[in-house]
Amino acid sequence: MPTNKTPSLTIFSLFLGLLWFDYFPGLEAATGKLGSVPGVYVFGDSLVDAGNNNYLAFSVSKANYPHNGVDFPGKKPTGRFSNGKNAADAIAEKFGLPLPPPYLSLRGLFKEKRRKSAAVTGVNFASGGAGIFNSSDQKLGQAIPLSHQVNHWLSIHRELTNQLGPAETQIHLSKSLFTVVIGSNDLFDYFGSFKLRRRNNPQQYTQSMADKLKEQLKRIHDTGARRFLVVGVAQIGCTPGKREKNSAIHECDEEANTWCSLYNEALVKMLQQLKQELQSSMTYSYFDNFKSLHDIISNPARYGFADVTSACCGNGKLNADTPCLPITRYCSDRTKYLFWDRYGHPTEAAARTFIDLMLSDDSQYSSPLTLTQLVSS
Repeated sequence: MPTNKTPSLTIFSLFLGLLWFDYFPGLEAATGKLGSVPGVYVFGDSLVDAGNNNYLAFSVSKANYPHNGVDFPGKKPTGRFSNGKNAADAIAEKFGLPLPPPYLSLRGLFKEKRRKSAAVTGVNFASGGAGIFNSSDQKLGQAIPLSHQVNHWLSIHRELTNQLGPAETQIHLSKSLFTVVIGSNDLFDYFGSFKLRRRNNPQQYTQSMADKLKEQLKRIHDTGARRFLVVGVAQIGCTPGKREKNSAIHECDEEANTWCSLYNEALVKMLQQLKQELQSSMTYSYFDNFKSLHDIISNPARYGFADVTSACCGNGKLNADTPCLPITRYCSDRTKYLFWDRYGHPTEAAARTFIDLMLSDDSQYSSPLTLTQLVSS
């Protein structure tokens, strides 16, 4: 999820895959025949931030402290809003690529070699608290909105062109995967702003989100990107923080979920229109995070979870009274929890589950292509 102006939340625009093939028939075969992906480039919010916000001096939307990273290699916090690796990491691993480093970690006098290498295999531009609109990070201070993330991509694109030459760069990018996971923070802004709600009704606002995202996708496409993985907004009304506030029995906030559905509907239509406008030079997979989260919450045991309402890390009711901080407690078995923190960031186990669903031959969550079909196209 992006960050509800607190570490991000979308609850699961996520994905991370690796195991659990027995849960999803056909997945083992699908992952064995993945197409070639030479690079993975990531845009989005805290659901996929790999540590860019660590380099923002005034941002409070950071995860570079315990207990974040307790299951990451080396057991150290890296800036990921998770107990371990996030979805962007898992996708890269699926294709045998190194974890895409945060773009801001590649700047500086002594980073040229690492920057050149990452430009080829993939870079992560995502930022906790980021939104489609430039204004959606104002509450928490500094984040990197999507338009600025695309500006950073243009810098990497120049680096890549200098290395490979224009023709080879075009071939490389046409086979690479461009992953976009964003939108929750814009909805949180709308929830919390009387001014925004007075200016736009929910349909108008969510349509404007889709329209603005279209502009940024076209900018990325104009550089030679052809394969896009676009993740819809999940049921942010079912995060531990929303449940804890909603009622004594901790039900989901259905009004918030309704607004998520409105945005996802606008997003699906926009992607269809964009593909038509670009005359099929763009291929994409839209992942229905909303439906996938709903199904996991409805039948947690099928996916290996025991708790789909509480946060693993926090304090109080549903472990959602406070954020995940060094002074809070965290669950002993992270593999049994859907949510890592009160904001709805998934545990690594949950993220891997979403990735498995993306790669499965079962297309009920993906359209018009599954991720496996996209990279094989």
